[in-house]
Amino acid sequence: SQSGVAGYKAVLVGASALDKFLPMLTTAAGSIAPAKAFVLGAGVAGLQAIATARRLGAVVSAFDVRSAAGEQVRSLGAQFVEPAAKAEGTGGYARAQTEDEAAQNAAIIADHIKGQDLVLTTALIPGRKAPVLVTDAMLATMRPGSVVLDLAAESGGNVEGSVAGETVVRHGVQLIGVANIAASVPLHASQMFSTNVRTLLTHLSGENGALTVNAADEITGPMLVVHNGAVPVKPS
Repeated sequence: SQSGVAGYKAVLVGASALDKFLPMLTTAAGSIAPAKAFVLGAGVAGLQAIATARRLGAVVSAFDVRSAAGEQVRSLGAQFVEPAAKAEGTGGYARAQTEDEAAQNAAIIADHIKGQDLVLTTALIPGRKAPVLVTDAMLATMRPGSVVLDLAAESGGNVEGSVAGETVVRHGVQLIGVANIAASVPLHASQMFSTNVRTLLTHLSGENGALTVNAADEITGPMLVVHNGAVPVKPS
């Protein structure tokens, strides 16, 4: 739920920092073309970012290395930028890419990012440092005044040079290292988080309300650090 909050608010932050409108406008002063937004990583945060940017009138495209992401992105009315190499992991997450896969996909991203006004990166890999998807060389090809938000900044960053909690300017491009952005929507973020916790506790409780630990359960199992004095074997 917090990822969804982050994806929503990140678009608003990006739109505020951008030097142009997101939607197409037709006025007495002439017509204004819509801004182009590019989302890297179509998980919970990415999909919410896509939906929000679309509602604000941007022309949205998205990239992800997972097969299922394409259909989800298109269902929101955005263009899916096909990866050169897919990297499917377990549990619906992406896995770490090989050097060859990363190089192939970097070429796809580099070609597409040049024409974008607003870029949001959301790619995370459980238990690992966030992958670098946008290099300094890619930022140099973007229009000065463009804005890039790195939602993975606290986990190492998807963008080269991003700093969690800080905004830096690289080649005329604002690079915003997002940090705990869900806290900037405290009411609904708290409501959603408390619902998550309550649902989890209900799942872990038996009929009499006592704690029930089922190591084979797909939710409980991955949470266990130690069970009956032994460290559970985690899937690689």
